[in-house]
Amino acid sequence: MTRQYSSTSNATTLASSINTTVTSLTVATGTGTALMGGVTLAGGNVDIFTVALDPDTVNEEIVYVTARSGDTLTISRGQAGTGTPGVSGIAHTSGAAIKHVLTSDDLIFFRNNASPVASFAFSGSTSGTTTVQATAIAGTNTLTLPATSNDTLVGKATTDTLTNKTLTTPTINSAKINLALNAQTGTTYTLVASDSSKLVTTSNASAVTVTIPPAIFTAGEQINVQSIGAGITTFAAGSGVTITSTGATSAAPNLRAQYSACTIICTASNVFTVIGDLS
Repeated sequence: MTRQYSSTSNATTLASSINTTVTSLTVATGTGTALMGGVTLAGGNVDIFTVALDPDTVNEEIVYVTARSGDTLTISRGQAGTGTPGVSGIAHTSGAAIKHVLTSDDLIFFRNNASPVASFAFSGSTSGTTTVQATAIAGTNTLTLPATSNDTLVGKATTDTLTNKTLTTPTINSAKINLALNAQTGTTYTLVASDSSKLVTTSNASAVTVTIPPAIFTAGEQINVQSIGAGITTFAAGSGVTITSTGATSAAPNLRAQYSACTIICTASNVFTVIGDLS
């Protein structure tokens, strides 16, 4: 059951006597709403609202209110050690005081549901619940949540898109890698940072010059280039850039023919090697 509380509940009295076993009571006319202090109990007895009958007397009994209709309350008797829980309580006479209270049961509930616990459940935004389950391992483990104001955690069995993540020595089984394309149709093009790991295609009837700029790429990044037009593609070094290759002109190699391709690899700051079908 979900425990409900109110800071504006008003005390009231019994409208008529109750014995030790009845499971409903009636409060003074017109006071049922004030006693609940704005709390609405969900149907199906899934919520509880704790009240004391004859509080601070030898006849004090703690009961759980599980439903309300006007001034009539459905109750679970004898809670928090007062009587037989859920079965029988203490008889109370007409006019007996009734008030909303916080009991040891409430505090024990919070203690038992505070860290550490084996699992913790959250109600869904529309229906159902999600349970966070602790792993079966000895010792103390720490799960650090992302330091962001708006994020979604990724699950093992879900399909997700990861952005700006670095995988260190991963083992990848049955990987499917989609190579992003950057189609260029002009006679000149200067590579940009987003070309890293892409296939840049050049397509022009005339010769094409692809320039590798400085201060854009870091060691280990690669750019693939294919000439799909009739014009020969030549690579040029931007200011401060060094190119090495097996081309006839090592520092300014050409792709050999239409549909020839190569990979540009950044080997150090502003240093690149071009490998592939060169001339």
